[in-house]
Parts: sequence; C-alpha cells; structure tokens
Amino acid sequence: MSAAAAAGAPARDWLGEFLLLSALWGASFLFMRMGASEFGPLPTAGLRVALATLFLWPILLRQGQWPALRRHWKPILLGGIVNSAVPFALYAWAVLHITTGLSSILNATVPLFGALVAWIWLGDRIGRLRWAGLALGFLGVALLAWRAPAAIGFKSDHAGWAMGACLLATTCYAVGASYTRRYLVGLPPLATATGSQLGAALALAVPALWTWPSQAPGLRAWAAIIAIAVLCTGIAYILYFRLIAHAGPSRALAVTFLAPVFAVAYGVLFLGESVTPWMVLCGGIIVGGTLLSTGLVGARLRKRV
Repeated sequence: MSAAAAAGAPARDWLGEFLLLSALWGASFLFMRMGASEFGPLPTAGLRVALATLFLWPILLRQGQWPALRRHWKPILLGGIVNSAVPFALYAWAVLHITTGLSSILNATVPLFGALVAWIWLGDRIGRLRWAGLALGFLGVALLAWRAPAAIGFKSDHAGWAMGACLLATTCYAVGASYTRRYLVGLPPLATATGSQLGAALALAVPALWTWPSQAPGLRAWAAIIAIAVLCTGIAYILYFRLIAHAGPSRALAVTFLAPVFAVAYGVLFLGESVTPWMVLCGGIIVGGTLLSTGLVGARLRKRV
C-alpha cells in the first residue's frame, strides 16, 4: 500500500493496532524498571535485544528476508547499535533513578530531536512554524527538568543525570532515524528490525556479561525481561511496520504521543508513582511542540487553507 493510500485508510483498519502498539511501548518503561532493579541496566538491555533477536529470527527466515540482511549486514548492524543498544541501556539506567512516567514523557521528544537531526544531517527544510515547534518543545523539556524531580519528591542524587540520559537516548533514536533514511532505504523492514536487534545484542554482549548480577534474579525480573523483549520489542516492531503500511508514517509517528499516557498509567497502578499537574503541563507543551516541529499540524493547516 502506498503512503497516500495508507493515509486515507479508514480508522477501523488500523486503530486497534495503533492502540495496541501504544500500550506495548508504554509498558516497556514498567518492564525496564522491573528488570533493571534486579539485573542492572546493561544486562537488562542486553537480554532485551538478544531475546528479541531470537523471537524475530524465525519470522525473518519464514518471510524470506535473510538474503537482504546478508547483503546489507554492515549498515543494518551498525544502525542497531545507535538505535537500540545505546538508548535501551540509557533508559534501563534512567528508570532506576526517575519515575517511569517522567522517562516516558521525555521519550515523547523523539520526533522533536528527529526533526532537528534531519535538518542538520539530511538538509530537511524547516519553516518558521516548525522552528517555533522546536523552540516550544525544548521549552517544555527545560520546564520539566526544572521542576519535575522536586515536585515528585525524588531523593536520588542522579535524577538530573537520569533525565539527561533519557534525552541522550531520544537523540540516539533521532540519529538512528536519519541513519535509516540515509543508508537503509528500500530494505525489507523485517530484515532491518531483526538485524538491528542482532547488532545491538552483539554490542551489548560483553558489557552485559561483565556486569551480570552476582545474585540470581527472581522470576518476576525474568518475566519482565521476556515481556519487554517479546512484546515491547519483537511484536511491537512488527506492529509498527504494519501500522506504517496501513495508516501511513504520520499516524504511526503519533504512537509516540500516546505511549506516555499508558506508561504514566502503568507507573501509577503498578509502581505507586506520582503524577503532578506540572508533569502533565510540560508533557502537553512537549507534545504540542513536537506536532509543530514534525510538520503534522502545519500540513493540516495548509490543507485547510
């Protein structure tokens, strides 16, 4: 299905997958906290991508996409380091020091940084409306960093560093998106997804083993790791590419805005986390700025005019 046809598809054809993907990616922050609390950040990230690779590999072979991965393995594996290994490790460390809700709100800046990186690297045009969106989005991040940790009552001395780790992770996602556009365009999505997880697994293998916990993690932690690998990574990748095909790239991108709603809800229900009006306000500013910076709002305004 072409992008134009996908964009015109009725909501009933893709809404279920859209909500499911948002719920799964929102749950990844909960499972990261549950896993990292016993495994530690690097083993959590390493197991996540290794198990995701094992889950995706037979699907890759069944779909006949192994030749594509074999021909382009170098750029695909390198992309996995940038787009999975580094950000997964950073988030696994961050959720040990700040709430999963706050980390998920910061994750909503991915399209914001994506627009900026694409402008610097790929020369994407940014008009005045999109520049205003970038400024608004970064203002929301600054306001969130200014008051959110104190408002929630963080005791960790690493809260500021944890928020910085989340933003560094979102920058990695943004660089990974532009890298994909530059070097991986036209490759089968499943080959890219599986190969990127393999590349991340290879990169994290030694650090994960080096920092493996001396005390054996419990079943709860193992269940969280399996859930984040199979549900939030393996199945989520498949859903994401299906959503792009059925609903179009713009609607698929909007998952980033809904996932924090699920993440905040999971944090409140299962971890007893707090949500303040300040977090909600800053989250709204970030989402609003992201919508402008990605051109989603501007495109609709131009269509109406």
